[in-house]
Amino acid sequence: MPTTWVPLPTDTVYGIDNLPYGVFATDREPDRPRVGVAIGDFVLDAGAAAHAVGAPADVLDAPSLTELMAAGRATWTAVRASLTTWLTDPELRASIEPHLIPRREVVLRLPFEVADYVDFYASEHHASNLGRIFRPGSEPLTPNWKHLPIGYHGRAGTVVVSHTPIVRPSGQRKAPTDAVPSFGPTRRLDIEAEVGFVVGAGSELGTPVGLADFADHVFGVCLVNDWSARDIQAWEYVPLGPFLGKSFATSVSPWIVPLEALGVARVAPPARDVEPLPYLDDRTGEPWGLDLALEVRLNGHLISRPPFAAMYWTAAQQLAHMTVNGAALRPGDLFASGTVSGPEADQRGALIEITWNGENPLKLPDGSTRTYLEDGDEVTITATAPGPNGTRIGFGEVSGRILAAR
Repeated sequence: MPTTWVPLPTDTVYGIDNLPYGVFATDREPDRPRVGVAIGDFVLDAGAAAHAVGAPADVLDAPSLTELMAAGRATWTAVRASLTTWLTDPELRASIEPHLIPRREVVLRLPFEVADYVDFYASEHHASNLGRIFRPGSEPLTPNWKHLPIGYHGRAGTVVVSHTPIVRPSGQRKAPTDAVPSFGPTRRLDIEAEVGFVVGAGSELGTPVGLADFADHVFGVCLVNDWSARDIQAWEYVPLGPFLGKSFATSVSPWIVPLEALGVARVAPPARDVEPLPYLDDRTGEPWGLDLALEVRLNGHLISRPPFAAMYWTAAQQLAHMTVNGAALRPGDLFASGTVSGPEADQRGALIEITWNGENPLKLPDGSTRTYLEDGDEVTITATAPGPNGTRIGFGEVSGRILAAR
């Protein structure tokens, strides 16, 4: 990669090989959201930069990423190339530099208009742990798990940007020992550390999107915390699956890392021990496993390091399965991996696993313990991936603090 003229901290995860997209506003203009690109400790006002050098600005001079996302792969490639040139060509520095804003001075917004939201269940380690918790003595995985990426449709209207407070949800709960259900705030509020994939280019209704077409439709990658009310979910989910226990809030990180930034991070997924059906068979194609290193913190304390490379089903397989029935894609569709968990105890991406459904409380440095989240708790998920020449690609963070039920 070329060298940028922007002064970069030596340990930055927002180098010239990353250039993630977001939407920001400033204190001076809080009602003017616009497209930004992270570089070092700055955010480039992308639309203003395009105008400054006389470049086409239609997809960048916008209040969200939706127009850029809808434009398709050829435009994404061209815009990224332009951004790289603007931030590396010394002759353009005088024109571009005035449009770099210190990151500490911006407020990041939800970067795109969420069209639909789908959440998957793609970690074999997570699914096996939950099977052992809820069905002890039985086969941990359900019979269909290794034949298809299991998922459900969530609620797009409750997808919120990082640092949006999360109000503790209320609903029906029924413990196994209770004779009848009760109503009230969830007593088992949990996290789910996930990776999200943002669709840009849409597809035609009735036409599946194959594995080889993944990169033509997916604009980029973000972090997700798909909050979960385990007691509400446990009572309601049979027979139709997650509903109110999941739909109250899903938090996403404000930066969308382009697929092009993750070339070095691509790895083969784990070996599959069940023959996949042809539309899911990726053994001879380009691998879409990703070597992302997640970290989960509770009130600033590191509690887990989930490895995304361990995920059984890849995002390309998830997209292929999501559309194999002819379901159409729209710009702004978001689909998430499901909880990311690894084989070790310190690699679990949800409190239900970390505390084994409350049997082994988590001990925090202040001497307190947690089985599930308490009011006032703050959860922060971060991630990095390998980049060119030993660099790291950063995804920012997705964070949320729990407020008391209303």
